[in-house]
Amino acid sequence: MKTQKTWHEKHHETIGFGGRVADSVARGMGSWKFIILQTILVVLWMGLNLTGLIMHWDVYPFILLNLLFSTQAAYAAPIIMMSQNRQNQRDRMHAEEDYKTNVDAKLEIEALAIKLKSLEVDKLDKIIEMLEEQKRNSSK
Repeated sequence: MKTQKTWHEKHHETIGFGGRVADSVARGMGSWKFIILQTILVVLWMGLNLTGLIMHWDVYPFILLNLLFSTQAAYAAPIIMMSQNRQNQRDRMHAEEDYKTNVDAKLEIEALAIKLKSLEVDKLDKIIEMLEEQKRNSSK
């Protein structure tokens, strides 16, 4: 018996290598772990360059560090935007599936309402018929 795939499974199958990489980068860069690690590295970088314990490879105002941050931002921003675009596609697909489910539910509710109404009419017809029969029997 083959089960029908959910919208999430269908969407996951359409993700290519680039989409998975973009999601991983966005997930990694949007975490506290990344922020804390990057802060520690920057503090170490600046501290080592200011104190001179190791040769000064990037003296104040840390032009190399600024270049690294610019490069990181130049690549990170488009990758994060790709991930956000994929998230928008996923949300759109989810909304479409919700809409289809709501339409199906509405049709089922309408069919049930029609069935209930016909049951009520049948019951009322039987009650009227029984009352008329009782009236005929009592008038004899």
